[in-house]
Amino acid sequence: MLPLASLGERIVILGPSNAGKSTLALALSEKLGLPAVHLDQLQHLPGTDWQTRPEAEFRALHDAAIEEESWVMEGNYSRLMPQRLARATGIILITSSPWLRIGRYLKRTLVNRADRAGHLEGAQDSIKWEMIHWILVKTRNSDAKYADVVRRSGLPAVECRTARALNDLYCAWELQSPVRQRGARGTPSP
Repeated sequence: MLPLASLGERIVILGPSNAGKSTLALALSEKLGLPAVHLDQLQHLPGTDWQTRPEAEFRALHDAAIEEESWVMEGNYSRLMPQRLARATGIILITSSPWLRIGRYLKRTLVNRADRAGHLEGAQDSIKWEMIHWILVKTRNSDAKYADVVRRSGLPAVECRTARALNDLYCAWELQSPVRQRGARGTPSP
């Protein structure tokens, strides 16, 4: 595994929905002192049940964010990936079983904690069949697509293909685990 410092100060985190991108971005942000950018928060309107912004507005927010000097940016949005990768200094790809990701989706939606990494401000989440279909069917082969993007980028990269590999990354880089992150923010661990 590459040392964390080799990824630079503009780190992109890619992976399928509910793989742990937002939580990892927050852990890296806290460790490195870099701002965490959650693309879902730029794509969706605060105070809604994940209603999307107009495309031009999202693109403008995305492009302004990538022009900043440093960041940890998580999210995919393939249509905007080329310009993001052109500014990135390193990539982390995390993937995991679709069944684990469904479990995470259901838990995060039912618990609906406002302090969850990547939570949309003021949103009241609801379980959506479209999201379940997205995780189990539409993006079931996205791991290979993202791995290809990582390889073609030529950037220093780390790939975590299992939940265990992601846990090992947290240990190797001495990142605060998701359970400790919640405890540090004053909310009980699950």
